[in-house]
Amino acid sequence: MFASAEFWVAVAFVIFWGILFYYGVPGKVMGSLDSRGKRIADELAEAKRLRQDAEKLLKEFESKRAAAEREAADIVSTAKEEAERLAREAQEKLADFVKRRTASAEAKIAQAESQAMAEVRSVAVDTAIKASERVLRDELSGPTGASLLEKSLGDVRAKLQ
Repeated sequence: MFASAEFWVAVAFVIFWGILFYYGVPGKVMGSLDSRGKRIADELAEAKRLRQDAEKLLKEFESKRAAAEREAADIVSTAKEEAERLAREAQEKLADFVKRRTASAEAKIAQAESQAMAEVRSVAVDTAIKASERVLRDELSGPTGASLLEKSLGDVRAKLQ
């Protein structure tokens, strides 16, 4: 028994474990492993919290991006509507301007026609009066003819003008 090598290995092994227990190595190792496990658990908890924060921030930014896209779409839509409205207003103003100019031109043309007609009538009346006067003077003579001629010419002037 004392001569066998296995016996002395077993005794050395028991003494080794005895020394380890005497100095508290298994407790220190367990404490070290526990502290390391706790540190790893804390780091995992921190990583989980950071991940949740990151996901929360991502959702916030995605919602803000969606809101910004909706706002941009609203702005573009509003701008298009405003541009269409301004184009319609400009077209209506142009049509109104053309209508007023046309009406003004037609009024000026009508006034010019009326004035030309009045001038033509006036010239025609004067010419008719002179022709009538000449014809009547040649055919009527004396004071009765002159007074009749004057009265007739006044009547013709009044009726033709």
